[in-house]
Amino acid sequence: MVMLTPSEIQTAVRAALQEDIGDGDATTLACISENSISRAEMNAREPLVVAGLAFAEMAFRELSPGLRVIRPVQDGARANAGQVLLTVEGSTAAILAAERVALNFVQRLSGIASLTAKFVDAVAGTSAQILDTRKTTPGWRRFEKYAVACGGGTNHRVGLFDLILIKDNHLAALRDEKPNAVAAAVGRARRLYPQLRVEVEADRLSQVHQAVDAGADIILLDNMTPSQLRAAVAVVAGRARTEASGGVRLETVRVLAETGVDFVSVGALTHSARAMDIGLDFTL
Repeated sequence: MVMLTPSEIQTAVRAALQEDIGDGDATTLACISENSISRAEMNAREPLVVAGLAFAEMAFRELSPGLRVIRPVQDGARANAGQVLLTVEGSTAAILAAERVALNFVQRLSGIASLTAKFVDAVAGTSAQILDTRKTTPGWRRFEKYAVACGGGTNHRVGLFDLILIKDNHLAALRDEKPNAVAAAVGRARRLYPQLRVEVEADRLSQVHQAVDAGADIILLDNMTPSQLRAAVAVVAGRARTEASGGVRLETVRVLAETGVDFVSVGALTHSARAMDIGLDFTL
Protein backbone atom coordinates (compact mmCIF):
# COMPACT_ATOMS: atom_id res chain seq x y z
CA MET A 1 0.00 0.00 0.00
CA VAL A 2 1.23 3.49 -0.85
CA MET A 3 1.72 5.35 2.43
CA LEU A 4 1.59 9.13 2.20
CA THR A 5 3.85 11.35 4.29
CA PRO A 6 2.74 14.60 5.95
CA SER A 7 5.38 16.39 3.88
CA GLU A 8 4.00 15.30 0.50
CA ILE A 9 0.44 16.06 1.60
CA GLN A 10 1.51 19.51 2.73
CA THR A 11 3.35 20.20 -0.53
CA ALA A 12 0.30 19.27 -2.60
CA VAL A 13 -2.06 21.26 -0.41
CA ARG A 14 0.11 24.36 -0.46
CA ALA A 15 0.27 24.24 -4.25
CA ALA A 16 -3.50 23.85 -4.46
CA LEU A 17 -4.12 26.73 -2.05
CA GLN A 18 -1.78 28.99 -3.97
CA GLU A 19 -3.51 28.06 -7.22
CA ASP A 20 -6.93 28.89 -5.75
CA ILE A 21 -6.23 31.85 -3.48
CA GLY A 22 -3.44 33.59 -5.35
CA ASP A 23 -3.02 37.10 -3.88
CA GLY A 24 -6.06 36.67 -1.66
CA ASP A 25 -9.65 35.46 -1.37
CA ALA A 26 -11.23 38.69 -2.57
CA THR A 27 -14.80 37.74 -1.68
CA THR A 28 -13.98 36.73 1.89
CA LEU A 29 -11.65 39.69 2.43
CA ALA A 30 -14.42 42.01 1.29
CA CYS A 31 -17.29 40.45 3.20
CA ILE A 32 -16.05 38.69 6.34
CA SER A 33 -14.61 40.20 9.51
CA GLU A 34 -11.17 38.92 10.42
CA ASN A 35 -12.49 38.25 13.94
CA SER A 36 -15.42 36.10 12.77
CA ILE A 37 -15.56 32.55 14.15
CA SER A 38 -17.58 29.70 12.58
CA ARG A 39 -18.11 25.97 12.73
CA ALA A 40 -18.63 23.78 9.65
CA GLU A 41 -19.20 20.13 8.87
CA MET A 42 -18.01 18.19 5.86
CA ASN A 43 -20.92 15.88 5.00
CA ALA A 44 -21.29 12.89 2.71
CA ARG A 45 -24.29 13.47 0.48
CA GLU A 46 -24.28 9.93 -0.87
CA PRO A 47 -22.90 6.56 0.34
CA LEU A 48 -19.15 6.43 -0.19
CA VAL A 49 -15.78 5.14 0.97
CA VAL A 50 -13.74 7.90 2.55
CA ALA A 51 -10.27 8.96 1.39
CA GLY A 52 -8.26 12.16 1.60
CA LEU A 53 -9.29 13.60 4.95
CA ALA A 54 -5.67 14.41 5.85
CA PHE A 55 -5.54 16.72 2.81
CA ALA A 56 -8.64 18.55 3.97
CA GLU A 57 -7.34 18.95 7.50
CA MET A 58 -4.00 20.21 6.14
CA ALA A 59 -5.78 22.75 3.93
CA PHE A 60 -7.63 24.27 6.87
CA ARG A 61 -4.60 24.29 9.17
CA GLU A 62 -2.35 25.85 6.54
CA LEU A 63 -4.55 28.94 6.58
CA SER A 64 -5.14 28.96 10.33
CA PRO A 65 -3.06 26.63 12.52
CA GLY A 66 -5.38 27.30 15.44
CA LEU A 67 -8.44 25.80 13.77
CA ARG A 68 -10.01 22.91 15.67
CA VAL A 69 -10.44 19.96 13.31
CA ILE A 70 -12.12 16.68 14.26
CA ARG A 71 -12.39 13.62 12.04
CA PRO A 72 -15.26 11.37 13.27
CA VAL A 73 -14.33 8.79 10.62
CA GLN A 74 -11.04 7.66 9.10
CA ASP A 75 -9.94 7.02 5.54
CA GLY A 76 -11.15 3.63 4.35
CA ALA A 77 -14.41 3.85 6.28
CA ARG A 78 -17.75 3.39 4.54
CA ALA A 79 -19.98 6.37 5.15
CA ASN A 80 -23.71 6.79 4.64
CA ALA A 81 -25.45 9.77 3.09
CA GLY A 82 -25.71 12.52 5.69
CA GLN A 83 -22.76 11.27 7.73
CA VAL A 84 -20.28 13.84 9.05
CA LEU A 85 -16.75 13.20 7.80
CA LEU A 86 -14.95 16.15 9.38
CA THR A 87 -15.75 19.17 11.50
CA VAL A 88 -13.76 22.40 11.62
CA GLU A 89 -14.14 25.34 13.98
CA GLY A 90 -12.31 28.66 14.10
CA SER A 91 -11.56 31.52 11.73
CA THR A 92 -14.46 31.97 9.31
CA ALA A 93 -12.15 33.48 6.71
CA ALA A 94 -9.77 30.50 6.83
CA ILE A 95 -12.61 28.00 6.55
CA LEU A 96 -14.09 29.78 3.54
CA ALA A 97 -10.75 30.18 1.78
CA ALA A 98 -9.76 26.51 2.26
CA GLU A 99 -13.21 25.05 1.56
CA ARG A 100 -12.86 24.27 -2.16
CA VAL A 101 -9.35 22.86 -1.91
CA ALA A 102 -10.35 20.65 1.01
CA LEU A 103 -13.41 19.38 -0.84
CA ASN A 104 -11.57 18.82 -4.12
CA PHE A 105 -9.11 16.44 -2.49
CA VAL A 106 -11.73 14.50 -0.53
CA GLN A 107 -14.28 14.32 -3.35
CA ARG A 108 -11.74 13.07 -5.89
CA LEU A 109 -9.96 10.58 -3.64
CA SER A 110 -13.20 9.29 -2.12
CA GLY A 111 -14.48 8.74 -5.65
CA ILE A 112 -11.55 6.46 -6.40
CA ALA A 113 -11.91 4.63 -3.09
CA SER A 114 -15.65 4.18 -3.62
CA LEU A 115 -15.29 2.82 -7.15
CA THR A 116 -12.52 0.50 -6.02
CA ALA A 117 -14.73 -0.85 -3.25
CA LYS A 118 -17.41 -1.73 -5.80
CA PHE A 119 -14.91 -3.80 -7.79
CA VAL A 120 -13.57 -5.43 -4.64
CA ASP A 121 -17.11 -6.30 -3.53
CA ALA A 122 -17.86 -7.72 -6.98
CA VAL A 123 -15.04 -10.31 -6.73
CA ALA A 124 -15.63 -11.22 -3.07
CA GLY A 125 -15.33 -14.95 -2.54
CA THR A 126 -12.88 -15.47 -5.40
CA SER A 127 -9.10 -15.61 -5.00
CA ALA A 128 -8.55 -12.55 -7.20
CA GLN A 129 -7.32 -9.18 -5.98
CA ILE A 130 -8.16 -5.89 -7.68
CA LEU A 131 -5.09 -4.01 -8.94
CA ASP A 132 -4.69 -0.41 -10.00
CA THR A 133 -2.60 0.80 -12.97
CA ARG A 134 -0.42 3.75 -14.02
CA LYS A 135 -3.40 5.43 -15.70
CA THR A 136 -3.42 8.22 -13.15
CA THR A 137 -3.67 12.00 -13.04
CA PRO A 138 -0.15 13.43 -13.58
CA GLY A 139 1.30 14.45 -10.23
CA TRP A 140 -1.43 12.66 -8.28
CA ARG A 141 -0.34 9.03 -8.74
CA ARG A 142 0.64 8.34 -5.16
CA PHE A 143 -2.51 10.03 -3.88
CA GLU A 144 -4.75 8.08 -6.23
CA LYS A 145 -3.05 4.78 -5.47
CA TYR A 146 -3.47 5.53 -1.77
CA ALA A 147 -7.20 6.01 -2.44
CA VAL A 148 -7.33 2.65 -4.24
CA ALA A 149 -5.91 1.02 -1.12
CA CYS A 150 -8.51 2.83 1.02
CA GLY A 151 -11.15 1.14 -1.13
CA GLY A 152 -9.67 -2.32 -0.57
CA GLY A 153 -7.69 -2.56 -3.80
CA THR A 154 -4.07 -3.59 -4.18
CA ASN A 155 -1.42 -1.25 -5.52
CA HIS A 156 0.43 -2.47 -8.61
CA ARG A 157 3.74 -0.84 -9.49
CA VAL A 158 3.99 2.82 -8.56
CA GLY A 159 6.12 3.62 -11.60
CA LEU A 160 8.54 2.29 -14.17
CA PHE A 161 11.21 1.85 -11.50
CA ASP A 162 9.81 -0.71 -9.08
CA LEU A 163 8.77 -3.67 -11.26
CA ILE A 164 9.83 -5.00 -14.65
CA LEU A 165 6.78 -5.13 -16.93
CA ILE A 166 7.65 -6.41 -20.41
CA LYS A 167 4.81 -5.27 -22.65
CA ASP A 168 3.83 -5.90 -26.24
CA ASN A 169 5.90 -3.03 -27.59
CA HIS A 170 9.00 -4.24 -25.77
CA LEU A 171 8.48 -7.66 -27.35
CA ALA A 172 7.89 -6.13 -30.77
CA ALA A 173 11.22 -4.34 -30.52
CA LEU A 174 12.89 -7.69 -29.69
CA ARG A 175 11.07 -9.76 -32.32
CA ASP A 176 14.30 -11.03 -33.96
CA GLU A 177 15.88 -12.21 -30.70
CA LYS A 178 16.57 -15.91 -30.10
CA PRO A 179 15.17 -18.21 -28.88
CA ASN A 180 12.25 -15.74 -28.67
CA ALA A 181 11.56 -12.19 -27.61
CA VAL A 182 10.08 -13.17 -24.23
CA ALA A 183 13.08 -15.27 -23.20
CA ALA A 184 15.49 -12.55 -24.32
CA ALA A 185 13.66 -9.81 -22.44
CA VAL A 186 13.27 -11.79 -19.21
CA GLY A 187 16.93 -12.83 -19.30
CA ARG A 188 18.15 -9.27 -19.71
CA ALA A 189 15.85 -8.00 -16.98
CA ARG A 190 17.05 -10.65 -14.53
CA ARG A 191 20.69 -9.83 -15.19
CA LEU A 192 20.36 -6.05 -14.84
CA TYR A 193 17.68 -5.86 -12.11
CA PRO A 194 17.89 -9.09 -10.07
CA GLN A 195 16.06 -7.44 -7.16
CA LEU A 196 12.89 -6.69 -9.13
CA ARG A 197 9.99 -8.96 -9.98
CA VAL A 198 9.46 -9.57 -13.68
CA GLU A 199 6.05 -9.48 -15.34
CA VAL A 200 5.40 -10.35 -18.98
CA GLU A 201 2.38 -9.31 -21.04
CA ALA A 202 0.88 -12.13 -23.12
CA ASP A 203 -2.02 -11.91 -25.54
CA ARG A 204 -1.90 -15.53 -26.72
CA LEU A 205 -1.18 -18.91 -25.18
CA SER A 206 2.14 -19.36 -27.00
CA GLN A 207 3.45 -16.31 -25.14
CA VAL A 208 2.12 -17.68 -21.87
CA HIS A 209 4.19 -20.85 -22.43
CA GLN A 210 7.24 -18.73 -23.26
CA ALA A 211 6.81 -16.54 -20.18
CA VAL A 212 6.49 -19.54 -17.87
CA ASP A 213 9.54 -21.21 -19.42
CA ALA A 214 11.51 -17.97 -19.05
CA GLY A 215 10.72 -17.82 -15.32
CA ALA A 216 8.49 -14.75 -15.22
CA ASP A 217 7.05 -13.96 -11.79
CA ILE A 218 3.76 -12.61 -13.13
CA ILE A 219 2.03 -13.04 -16.47
CA LEU A 220 -0.32 -10.31 -17.64
CA LEU A 221 -3.10 -11.89 -19.71
CA ASP A 222 -4.15 -9.08 -21.98
CA ASN A 223 -7.67 -8.81 -23.41
CA MET A 224 -8.33 -12.53 -23.16
CA THR A 225 -11.80 -14.05 -23.04
CA PRO A 226 -12.83 -15.99 -19.93
CA SER A 227 -12.19 -19.29 -21.71
CA GLN A 228 -8.74 -18.10 -22.78
CA LEU A 229 -8.01 -16.98 -19.24
CA ARG A 230 -8.94 -20.40 -17.85
CA ALA A 231 -6.67 -22.06 -20.42
CA ALA A 232 -3.82 -19.70 -19.52
CA VAL A 233 -4.25 -20.35 -15.79
CA ALA A 234 -4.06 -24.08 -16.54
CA VAL A 235 -0.85 -23.60 -18.53
CA VAL A 236 0.75 -21.58 -15.74
CA ALA A 237 -0.32 -24.16 -13.12
CA GLY A 238 0.88 -22.09 -10.19
CA ARG A 239 4.38 -21.48 -11.54
CA ALA A 240 3.71 -17.74 -11.75
CA ARG A 241 1.01 -15.29 -10.71
CA THR A 242 -1.57 -14.35 -13.31
CA GLU A 243 -3.20 -10.99 -14.00
CA ALA A 244 -6.22 -10.38 -16.21
CA SER A 245 -6.22 -6.99 -17.89
CA GLY A 246 -7.91 -5.01 -20.62
CA GLY A 247 -11.27 -3.26 -20.71
CA VAL A 248 -12.42 -4.59 -17.34
CA ARG A 249 -15.85 -3.32 -16.29
CA LEU A 250 -17.83 -3.71 -13.10
CA GLU A 251 -20.31 -5.90 -15.00
CA THR A 252 -17.60 -8.31 -16.19
CA VAL A 253 -15.03 -8.34 -13.41
CA ARG A 254 -16.49 -11.29 -11.49
CA VAL A 255 -16.53 -13.53 -14.55
CA LEU A 256 -12.85 -12.76 -15.06
CA ALA A 257 -12.03 -13.33 -11.38
CA GLU A 258 -13.77 -16.72 -11.44
CA THR A 259 -11.33 -18.01 -14.09
CA GLY A 260 -8.73 -18.50 -11.36
CA VAL A 261 -6.46 -15.52 -12.05
CA ASP A 262 -4.64 -14.01 -9.09
CA PHE A 263 -5.24 -10.39 -10.06
CA VAL A 264 -7.56 -8.29 -12.18
CA SER A 265 -6.16 -4.87 -13.08
CA VAL A 266 -8.62 -2.03 -13.64
CA GLY A 267 -7.52 1.24 -15.21
CA ALA A 268 -10.95 2.75 -14.59
CA LEU A 269 -10.28 2.94 -10.86
CA THR A 270 -8.15 6.02 -11.43
CA HIS A 271 -8.93 7.28 -14.92
CA SER A 272 -12.73 7.13 -14.75
CA ALA A 273 -13.80 7.50 -11.11
CA ARG A 274 -16.19 10.39 -10.58
CA ALA A 275 -15.90 12.83 -7.70
CA MET A 276 -18.27 12.01 -4.85
CA ASP A 277 -20.97 14.40 -3.67
CA ILE A 278 -19.56 15.89 -0.48
CA GLY A 279 -20.37 19.31 0.92
CA LEU A 280 -19.17 21.70 3.61
CA ASP A 281 -22.06 23.15 5.59
CA PHE A 282 -21.78 25.93 8.17
CA THR A 283 -23.51 25.05 11.43
CA LEU A 284 -22.46 28.04 13.51
